[in-house]
Amino acid sequence: MTQTQQISIGELTFTVEVAGSPTGTPVLLLHGFPESRHMWRDQVAALAQNGFFAVAPDQRGYSAGARPRGIDNYATELLVQDALALMNEFGAKDFHLVGHDWGGQIAWLIAANHADRVRSLTVLSRPHPAAFARAMQDDTAQAERSRHHRAFREGDAIERMRKANLQPLRTALETQGVPARDAEFYIRALLEPGAIEGAMNWYRASSIATAATPLVKVPTLYVWGSDDATVGKRAAELTSEHVIGRYRFVALEGAGHFLVDQFPQRISALLLEHLQQTA
Repeated sequence: MTQTQQISIGELTFTVEVAGSPTGTPVLLLHGFPESRHMWRDQVAALAQNGFFAVAPDQRGYSAGARPRGIDNYATELLVQDALALMNEFGAKDFHLVGHDWGGQIAWLIAANHADRVRSLTVLSRPHPAAFARAMQDDTAQAERSRHHRAFREGDAIERMRKANLQPLRTALETQGVPARDAEFYIRALLEPGAIEGAMNWYRASSIATAATPLVKVPTLYVWGSDDATVGKRAAELTSEHVIGRYRFVALEGAGHFLVDQFPQRISALLLEHLQQTA
């Protein structure tokens, strides 16, 4: 049975979806932009049914009680600390880690720098940060794919987004395979006071391409969609060079950037297979 909880960490309160027995092996699922914990609904249910304890938070800027003002409050190190502190609240010394998009970025950094906490890593769409950095340098197509990262840093970007009622985000979601009803769910949440400001501050405070990110040693599954509009094949394939633990790369033909919403059952099957092999 799935439950929604409010977990306070310092001055911030996070909305968290949990499912499964608390005695089960914990799995932390980190969403990306511009989505929320809702993206993991199928995976949370599948994990619980297979004996795991699933934890899917709305992250900083997305939880109504965790939207601090100021760009500095969205620095990457704070986002990493949020995830680790949340699992501390559940008494999880170590856990399986899953991330998509910006949640994938945080997942890579946790696995690289806090390997003692991570039983296994599963990342969807977002390549290893160092692989991303290399692709941005030697692949002009990747730089073009990532142009929204630059656009979101412009001074009037948030104002323009609100004035457009977030229509560009809605279009991007639906174009990349997100069902209209789910796209509307994500957009409606981001129209709440302070929500789009917090979500876009992830881009303003941090860099996606971090060449100095260490190699990852934990068992890793990386899933990328062949039709991903923001991550090209070069960045995806380079990721293998930055993982020295057991590694599996799965390219889903016809999948866009939001492959969890597009192919939920396929993603659940891949995730469960990876976790069970690790166990």
